Amino acid sequence: MFRALLLAPPGAGKGTQGELLARRHGVPHLATGDLLREHVSQGTDLGRAAEAHMEAGRLVPDDLVIEMVLHRIGGHDGSEPMTDFLLDGFPRTLRQARAAYEWARTVDRTFHAVIVLEVPEDELVRRLAQRGEEQGRNDDTEDVIRHRLAVYEESTAPLVEFYEERGILVRVDGTGPVEEVTERVEAALAPVLAARG
Repeated sequence: MFRALLLAPPGAGKGTQGELLARRHGVPHLATGDLLREHVSQGTDLGRAAEAHMEAGRLVPDDLVIEMVLHRIGGHDGSEPMTDFLLDGFPRTLRQARAAYEWARTVDRTFHAVIVLEVPEDELVRRLAQRGEEQGRNDDTEDVIRHRLAVYEESTAPLVEFYEERGILVRVDGTGPVEEVTERVEAALAPVLAARG
């Protein structure tokens, strides 16, 4: 049994760690961004509603995101219901977290752990600026990056507190080589998963 959420700021390597952890634990890696793009490309009602917000550079409203993720986990979108998964990018607000928790309690799908990758801001700025240069993105200036990190911090801080109060938060140093970070995550998860049986 493995149900977890991966929380990390932009540039912390969340996508990479998410894929590695999901593979190691043999569970689906559900990234909200991928799900949204899938709905948009398939032209679903939800995809059309989300696309307008995405094109305008706005966050997709909580209600749409909650519906999309919970439908996928519950198998209401025609896929198989999921008992185990690694979520990446959802919940991203306290409202989403509360709605997901209420739903999960009724269907026995609550998280075993919430993993927070912690990386110093200067390191995140360095990584994102470097990635921007490599990809030829001129919008990845230091000011823009720091603003994105501040927005992340503001929206995520209440989530960290929410999961800490539930006793399932696992903080992990996200600096260093990918493999080292993965091993740190696994070491931090071991006692939490063992306690849950």
